[in-house]
This record gives sequence, C-alpha cells and structure tokens, in this order.
Amino acid sequence: MESNDFLRMGGQKTALILDAKDNVAVVLADVAQGDTCLIRKDGGGEFELAATQAVAFGHKMALADLARDAPVFKYGEEIGKMKEPVAKGGWIHTHNLYCERGM
Repeated sequence: MESNDFLRMGGQKTALILDAKDNVAVVLADVAQGDTCLIRKDGGGEFELAATQAVAFGHKMALADLARDAPVFKYGEEIGKMKEPVAKGGWIHTHNLYCERGM
C-alpha cells in the first residue's frame, strides 16, 4: 500500500489531532493545495479542513492561523515555535518551525 492510500475515507484524505491541546494535525497521506482533509480528533469527532499549501505524508497541518513565534503543540506538548506566520491549513515542518530545546 502506498502512503498516499493510507487511511483515506471514501477517497478523502485524513489527518489526526493527537491531543486536545494540539494546534496541528498530522496528515496520513500527501495533501495537495486545495484538497479537503478529514481531521479526526483523538477521542472522537471530526471536521473538514482545506489545505492552503501542499503537506507531505506525516507532516503537520495548521489548525488555526499561527503568528511568528507562536507555540506549536503536538502530542499535547509544545514542540517548537513558528519562524514565520502560517495560515490555517498550511504546512508546518522544519522550514518554518524552530525549537529552542536542546540547542
């Protein structure tokens, strides 16, 4: 099975929110700009979110507009801060996220 086929629901691409505090979701298939993604919450519930940028399998999608230096939460923990603003539905990865831990 290709990563792009992983966890599509009726042909729709899927992403997961791992904790209620998270402001990002992890995509479970490559998502193209403009694709609608079904976002599933840990513990139940789901909603749709349109990608404003392409997001690669396993990477993070912003669940809200995030300003420069805004904290990013995944697993219910702060994993870093934004280097630059990103819009809701945008791609978050090492190109626009920094972490001061261990540096």
